This record gives sequence, structure tokens and C-alpha cells, in this order.
Amino acid sequence: MQRERKPKNFLPKATFRGGPKAMRKFIGQNLKYPPQAVKDKIEGTVVLRLSINYKGKVIKSKVKSGLGSGCDKEAQRVVSLLEFDVDTRVRKGKILFHKNINIHFRLPKKAPAKTKKAEPQRTQLTYTITTKKAIKTKPSYSYTIKIGD
Repeated sequence: MQRERKPKNFLPKATFRGGPKAMRKFIGQNLKYPPQAVKDKIEGTVVLRLSINYKGKVIKSKVKSGLGSGCDKEAQRVVSLLEFDVDTRVRKGKILFHKNINIHFRLPKKAPAKTKKAEPQRTQLTYTITTKKAIKTKPSYSYTIKIGD
């Protein structure tokens, strides 16, 4: 007779639907860089401590280390939009989960300024060909070549 396997964790963990990659994508799509932080050229990471209720909603977030200039408030706003999956079948109680999360703020890269196409240089070349017989008189051939437009 085979023994029944015990779960790895006594209590289930709150997980984001789709995994960590989906959560990073969601945060990236909803994160708006604060104008004051752009003006002050602030980059870095905001570390938050989340409290997640038994339904999977973020009910509280606390900044453990912040950047200021509006980044902390923006990070709290974005994590308040997150919804987690919680397995409530294991225990019948209403469990409060805690999770640490890092929100990275990186300044948007500036696109290189578009430069006007340089006009091609116009070169004019003039040369003459003379023969031995024509040295005493006018040259026998004359060419003008225009390179460019």
C-alpha cells in the first residue's frame, strides 16, 4: 500500500496567473513613469511588501525601499491592480498572504534625432586633350563631366 504524499508547503502560496513572466509583462504595460522622476532623471528599484487576502486581491502595500519623485506611489498603484490565484481548498480559513515584489524604473531611451540626408556633392571636372599637331593651335577635344545632380 502506498503512502499518501503530503504537500510541500503547509499553506498554499499566492501566485500570479501566468507566472512571473506574465506579472512582469502586466506591470510593464501598466507602469507609467512619473513626470517628476523623468525630470529629475531618477532610475532604480522600488521594493514593496504586499498583503494579499484570501480572494487574491492586494489589500495593502508598503514601501520597503523607495526612490521618491512619484515612483513609490506609482509602484503602489500598479501593484494594487494585480490579482493572484489562491488555493483555498486546502484550509478552510481566511488566510492573509505576504509577498515582496520589486518594481524597476528605467528611464526611456531617447531615439536618435533624425538627421536630414546630406545632399550629394556636386563635382565638376573639366579636362582637355591635345594632340602634338594641335599644340600650336587650339586643343582638339574638350570634355566637361558633372558628377551628382
